[in-house]
Amino acid sequence: MGQTFAQKVLAGKAGLDRIEVGRIVEIEPDVCLSHDNTAAIAKFFAEIGVERVKDPDKFVVVLDHVVPAAEEKYAQNHKEIREFVAKNGIERFYDVGVGICHQVLPEKGFALPGRLILGADSHTTTYGAFGAFSAGIGRSEMAVLYATSRIWLKTPASFEMAVNGRLADPVTAKDLVLHIIGSIGADGALYKSVEYTGEAIEAMSLGSRMVLCNMAIEMGAKNGYCAPDDKIYAFLESRAETEYTPVFPDDGAEYERVLEFDASSLEPQVAKPHTVDNVSPIGDVVGTPIHQGLLGTCTNGRIEDLRLAAKILDGRKVADGVRLLVLPASQEILIDALREGLIDTFVKAGALLLNPGCGPCLGAHQGVLAPGEVCLSTANRNFKGRMGSPDADIYLGSPATVAASVVTGVITDPREFF
Repeated sequence: MGQTFAQKVLAGKAGLDRIEVGRIVEIEPDVCLSHDNTAAIAKFFAEIGVERVKDPDKFVVVLDHVVPAAEEKYAQNHKEIREFVAKNGIERFYDVGVGICHQVLPEKGFALPGRLILGADSHTTTYGAFGAFSAGIGRSEMAVLYATSRIWLKTPASFEMAVNGRLADPVTAKDLVLHIIGSIGADGALYKSVEYTGEAIEAMSLGSRMVLCNMAIEMGAKNGYCAPDDKIYAFLESRAETEYTPVFPDDGAEYERVLEFDASSLEPQVAKPHTVDNVSPIGDVVGTPIHQGLLGTCTNGRIEDLRLAAKILDGRKVADGVRLLVLPASQEILIDALREGLIDTFVKAGALLLNPGCGPCLGAHQGVLAPGEVCLSTANRNFKGRMGSPDADIYLGSPATVAASVVTGVITDPREFF
């Protein structure tokens, strides 16, 4: 019987020819990620009793969650992290302003096909878009990796998500993944390796595949995966920090479930408060008044997302009583958007440009919601209290849906603008 992607990667890292689902193996990841939580992880690390990080070249630290520091406690946190990475010789440190960790790792050439990447953030699943096995872990587990560079992982069973047909503009990968999550539920792929396949996936850009893998965790998956191809290799050509070997599932690999979806018939989707799997076609929520739109985050803050939104906003204005926050995922994307005139379009439309980082997504600063307010966001989570008040409502949609809605002041089908 053939092996899935997850089986092949974990078997290879464990030095085995093959591996069965459910087997626990001790492995050494290629890359380990942490962000503003590094200070807390460092405290766990100190309790282990090891003086220095065993292999600092494995670790990437990105300050992105509350940047710049919104108050003294965040400033102190950043200070402790800077001291920790300096003391331990962690050179892959990216300070405030470089971008969101899930965009920075690919841009700096660390997210490579066939790699095993573990991060102290649930959306570490993003790097599956590059053909990596990438998964989130806890802070104490990351502290052990600082000390030993090794960890136990259980081999997950795999789901194949076969997506046929083509998405019709302005329907996007965000609409597709919301539809999938709404179909199977927030725990529908719990601890599974989700492999996205089919002609719709093959036609997608790298950025769109990153959306799918980023939100794999929102259906409970251990990791997401898209088979790497020439689009991936072209992106990595001048970025990859080292040579890499792609890993593909075997023909005849055994999947626990195969789910089929038709991209060509899909319409824009919206996740309603307060769970990501509370998904409806946009027609069910059209006309819902909004107070704020958020365009960006690690899910939809890439250049293609900004281009799509700018196409709708060009020559138009954000509606009275509505705020639009624009959040590029990295400094590199911000520079590209400036060169292309996208930022000019947003500012003239009445949007507020935020620095690259997580910003409003985690509800610590920059766009916190008041009780009774409604936000339509391109982020990946809409839990109660996620962006401030537990009495606020968060809807999730695509960049096109957010752009169309901030113009009208109510949730709007973006197809009206195409």
